[in-house]
Amino acid sequence: MNAVATAPERDLLAVTLAQTLAREHIADIVETLNDQDEDTVAAVLLALPFDRAVEVLDQPELAAASEALALLPEARAAQFLSAMAADRVTDVVREFDEPLRLRMLGRVDHETRATLNRLLTYPEQSAGSIMTTEFVSVPADWTVSRTLDYVRHVERTRETIYAIYVLDPAAGTLLRAVSLRRLISAEPQALVVSAAPDRAPISVTPDIDREDVARLISKYDLLAVPVVDGADHVIGIVTVDDVIDAMIAETTEDVQKLGGMEALDEPYNEISFARMIRKRAGWLSILLVGEMLTASVMQHFEGELEKAIVLTLFIPLIMSSGGNSGSQATSLLIRALALREIRLGDWWRVALREIPTGLTLGAILGAIGIVRVVVWQKLGLYDYGEHWPLIAATIGAALVGIVTFGSLTGSMLPFILKRLGFDPASASAPFVATLVDVTGLVIYFGVAATILGGTLL
Repeated sequence: MNAVATAPERDLLAVTLAQTLAREHIADIVETLNDQDEDTVAAVLLALPFDRAVEVLDQPELAAASEALALLPEARAAQFLSAMAADRVTDVVREFDEPLRLRMLGRVDHETRATLNRLLTYPEQSAGSIMTTEFVSVPADWTVSRTLDYVRHVERTRETIYAIYVLDPAAGTLLRAVSLRRLISAEPQALVVSAAPDRAPISVTPDIDREDVARLISKYDLLAVPVVDGADHVIGIVTVDDVIDAMIAETTEDVQKLGGMEALDEPYNEISFARMIRKRAGWLSILLVGEMLTASVMQHFEGELEKAIVLTLFIPLIMSSGGNSGSQATSLLIRALALREIRLGDWWRVALREIPTGLTLGAILGAIGIVRVVVWQKLGLYDYGEHWPLIAATIGAALVGIVTFGSLTGSMLPFILKRLGFDPASASAPFVATLVDVTGLVIYFGVAATILGGTLL
C-alpha cells in the first residue's frame, strides 16, 4: 500500500481488499492483514461483514489486533470485543494502555465486562489467563436427548462442543466429562451422566502454569481441560488450540533467551528500533564484561605465552570446544526441565551422567586435536619445534579437561538458576560459552604448565 495515500484512498483500497478477502480462508485473511499497516487493518475490519471481522479478530495469529481496535471508533471496537471469544478478548484488552482499557470496559456489555474483570486478574502464564468461559455444561439429571438439543441451541456461542461437562444438579460441582461422540451414540432417553466414563474428569485450577496444562492435555490426549475453582465449580476451559498458541509463544521466548537476549514481546517486524536495542544491548554488555575476564586471564599468562607462542595457535580451538560442549548440555537440560523429564532433585544424577559423557567427548576431541598436530608436523605444513609431541599431548589433555568442565557446568547452570527462581532459559548458550571461555583458558594453561614445564615453559 502507498505510504502517502490519503485517508479516502486508504479507505477505498481497504474496502476493495475486504471484498477480496471476505471469501478467503480465515488463516489466509490473517496472513494478508499481517502484511498491512495498522490503519489498513482497522479499515479492513470495518469493511468486512461483522461476523467475519469477529472471526478474524478471534485468531491469535493476527498480530495487530489491539492496535487496529484502538484506531476504530470506540463504540464499534466495543461491539467487536463483546462478540469475540472470552480468552481472545482478554489477550487483546491486556495490550491496551490503561485509559483505553478502562474506557472499553465501560463500553462492552455487562457479561463481557464481568468476564474480563475476572480473567484479567489471573497471571499471564496461568491457566486462568488462557481459559475461555464459553463451554457447554449440563446438570446430571438431564437426558441425552435434552443435552443434544441444548448443544444444538448454544453451539454458535461456544468455543468448543466436543466435551460436555456434567454438573451436580444441586451443588453445581463437576461430576463427569462426556465427549460429543459418546453422547451421540448413547440412548436418547438415558441420563447424560450414564454416557460419561465412570471416573472423575481431569481438571486444573486457574493459577496452574500453562505449561502444566499443556502436559496434561498431551498426557491424556484431551481436546480441552476444565478449570475449576476451590469449590470444584467449572469456571472455564482451556482448549488444545489455546495451549498450542501459548506454547508457541513460550517456545519463542525460550529460543530468544537461549540466543543471549531478553525475550521480545512484539513480532520482529513490529518492534521499534529503540526497544530492539534495549532488548539486546543489556545481555551483550554483560557478555562483553565476561569476555573481558578472558583478556585478564591471558594477561596473567603473558609470560607463558611469550615463552611458548605456539600455544596461542590453539586458543580459539580450546575456547570454542569448551563453549560448544557447555551450550549442548545447557540446551538439553533446559528442555528436559521444561518437559519435566527431570526435576531439581535430579541434579546429582545429571552430574554423574555428564562427567563420563564429558570425559568421552573430550577424549574424542582430544584425539582429533592430537592428530591435527601430528599430521601438520609430519607433512611439513607447520613446524611446532622439537617438543611437538608434548604440544600434541597438551592439546589433547586440555581438550579432555575443558570439554568435561563445559559439559558439567552447562548441565548444572539450569539447575542453579531454577533453584534461585530464575528462568533456566536465562542460562543461554552465549552466557555458558563466556563462562567456559574464561575457565577454559585457566585449564589450558594449567595443563600446559604441567606438561611443558622444564621444556618450553
